[in-house]
Amino acid sequence: MNLGRRTTVAGCLLALLFGVAACDAGAAAPVPAATTGSAAPSGAGHFGGTDLAWVEINIAMNEELAPLLALAATHSSSAETKALAAETAALNDRELGTLRGLHDQAGLPAENPHKGMPMPGMVTPEQVTQAEAARGAAFDALLVRHLRAHFEQGVKLAGSEQQAGIEPQTKALAALVITGRERLLPRLKAH
Repeated sequence: MNLGRRTTVAGCLLALLFGVAACDAGAAAPVPAATTGSAAPSGAGHFGGTDLAWVEINIAMNEELAPLLALAATHSSSAETKALAAETAALNDRELGTLRGLHDQAGLPAENPHKGMPMPGMVTPEQVTQAEAARGAAFDALLVRHLRAHFEQGVKLAGSEQQAGIEPQTKALAALVITGRERLLPRLKAH
C-alpha cells in the first residue's frame, strides 16, 4: 500500500474510532473519491478510506474473537451461554467470509495493520488466556463481558461505516452487522 493510501486509511481509522459520536449525530460526510486515490464515482468495487479501514478493523476484531468463542463448548457450564457462543461464532464466520471477499476486492495488503491493536471491543490474546483459565460461571461472566464490548463497538463502527462509507457492498454488510449485534445484545443482559 502506498504512503498516501496508508495515510488516508489511518485517518479514516481515527475518524472511525474517535468520531463515532459525530457520525451518530449525522455530522460525518462521505469520504470524497479524490482522497481515496481514485476519482471514480462510488459504486461496487470503489472503496473509500472509511470502507477500507472498516473492512480491516472488522476482520481483525472478528478474528480475535474466534478463539474466545471456541472455548465456550468446554469452559461454560451453561447451555444458554454455549448456544449464544455457537450462534455468535456462526455469525462471526459468515461476516469474516464476506469481509475477506471485500478485502480481496479492495486490493488490501495481506498483513492487517489492525490485528492485535488494542481498542474497544477487540479481544486480546491476554483476555483469551484469562478465559482459558476460567470455568463455569467465571468463564461465562468473562465471555459475556467481552461479547458485550465487541457487539457495542461493532454497532458503533458499523454506524460510522453507514454514515461515511461509499462502497455499497460494505455499507450493506455494516447494516447486517448492526442487525446481528442488536439482536444478540439483549441476550447478554440475561446473564
